[in-house]
Amino acid sequence: MREFLYGIVELIAKIHSHLLQLNDAYEYNFTDKELHFLVIGIMGMAFIFVVYPIFKWLAKNDHVMVIAWIYVFTLIIVITFAIEIGQKVTNTGNMEFVDIMFGVFGFIVMFFIFGIVREIYKAIRRLARRMYKNASKNGGRVSGYEEDDEDDEI
Repeated sequence: MREFLYGIVELIAKIHSHLLQLNDAYEYNFTDKELHFLVIGIMGMAFIFVVYPIFKWLAKNDHVMVIAWIYVFTLIIVITFAIEIGQKVTNTGNMEFVDIMFGVFGFIVMFFIFGIVREIYKAIRRLARRMYKNASKNGGRVSGYEEDDEDDEI
C-alpha cells in the first residue's frame, strides 16, 4: 500500500515539476495556487466533456441505476482511501491497500446481492401485472401472459 501511494505521489510530483518548468520557461510567473486553479479546472472540464455524454446516454436509455452505481463506487473508493490514510496519520491501524480492495469488494458483493433481489422483485411485479391485466380482459379468468412494457425502478 505504501509503495502504491508513494508511486502516485511521485507521478503527481513529476507532473507538478514539469508544469513548473513550463511556467518558468514561458515566463508566465503563475503562483502555485494559480497553477492549481488552472490545472484542476482544466482537468475537471475535460472530465465533464467525457462523462456528461456518457451519463446523458445512460439516463436517456433508462440506466439511472448505472449512474447511481458509478457515483457510489467513486465515493466508496474515496472514502476507503481516506480511512486508510486516516489510520496512517492517527496511528490507529495499518495502512494497507488490501483493506481498500476488501472494502470495495464488499460493496460490489452487496450490490450484486441487491441486484438479484431487485430483479426478482421486478419479475414478480411484472408477472402479477400481466396476470391481473389478463384476468381483467377474460372476465376474471387467468389464462396466458401478455407483455408489459412498464419497468418500475426500485
